[in-house]
Amino acid sequence: MSTHIHIGTSGWSYDDWVGGFYPDGAVQRDYLPTYAEHFDVVEVDSTYYRPPARRMVEGWRDRTPPHFRFAIKAPGEITHKKMLADCGREMDELLEALEPLGERTLCVLLQFGYFNKKTFSGAGPFFDRLDAFLEEYATRVPLAVEIRNKWWLGREYFDLLRRRGASAALAEHSWMPPVDEMIAKHDAVTGPFAYLRLIGDRHGIEKITTVWSDEVVDRQADLTRVAAALRTLAERVPVYTFANNHYAGHGPATARRLRRLLDDLA
Repeated sequence: MSTHIHIGTSGWSYDDWVGGFYPDGAVQRDYLPTYAEHFDVVEVDSTYYRPPARRMVEGWRDRTPPHFRFAIKAPGEITHKKMLADCGREMDELLEALEPLGERTLCVLLQFGYFNKKTFSGAGPFFDRLDAFLEEYATRVPLAVEIRNKWWLGREYFDLLRRRGASAALAEHSWMPPVDEMIAKHDAVTGPFAYLRLIGDRHGIEKITTVWSDEVVDRQADLTRVAAALRTLAERVPVYTFANNHYAGHGPATARRLRRLLDDLA
C-alpha cells in the first residue's frame, strides 16, 4: 500500500541543503534533477510569490523524469489578495504557463490564510465564492484546497469539495487539528487523491534556527501518527505528502523519516 503514498518536500531551491541533501559544490541548476533522483513529487512554493514564466516551467519539465509530478501553489494574488474574486486573468495566465507540464501537473494548490470576520462574515460567504471558483476551474486543472479556519472544517466544506471534485489539503500545523483526528472525524477524501502538508510551527522553529540544514525538532512521535493516517488514506486513493523545512528543520530528512516509518508499517 505504501507504493500509493508519494512523499516530497515544499520547494527544492535551498542552498542550506548543499553538503547534506545536495552534494558539495552543487549549484542551483543541479538542485531539481538531483532532487528528482530521491523523490517523485514536489510542491512548488515559489509560485505563490509570482507566477512562473513558461520557459521556467519548460526547464522544470526537461530536468525531471516523465513520472515526476509538480504540485503548484497558486499565486497569493489569487488566494490572499483577491481571495478568488475577479481573478480570472491571473488564473488563466497561471494555467497557460503550466501547459508545458501537461499531466505532470499534479494539481494547483489553493492555500488560504485565516479569514477574520472583517474578511468574511462567516464560512457561508467564503464557501459560495469557493464553489463558484471550483465550478469554473476544477474541470480545467486538478485542484487542492487548504483553509486555516479550523471551525470551518466540517461536513459542508468537505461536501463542497467532493461535489466539485477538488481534493482537501490537510495540514499538520500548529493551530490546526491533527490530521489523524480530521480523518477519523470527517470523510476527508474529496477528490482523486489525498493531499497532506507537514508545516509545523513556523514561528516556533525560527526561534531555534533559520538555517535549514538539519532536523532540530524531534517529530518522531508525530510522524508515527501521520504515517498511520496516510496508510488509512492510501486504502482509498493515492496520497501526496509534502514536508516543509519549518516542520522539523530540514524537509528532505523529514520526508525520509516518514518513508522509513511507512516501510515499518508495511
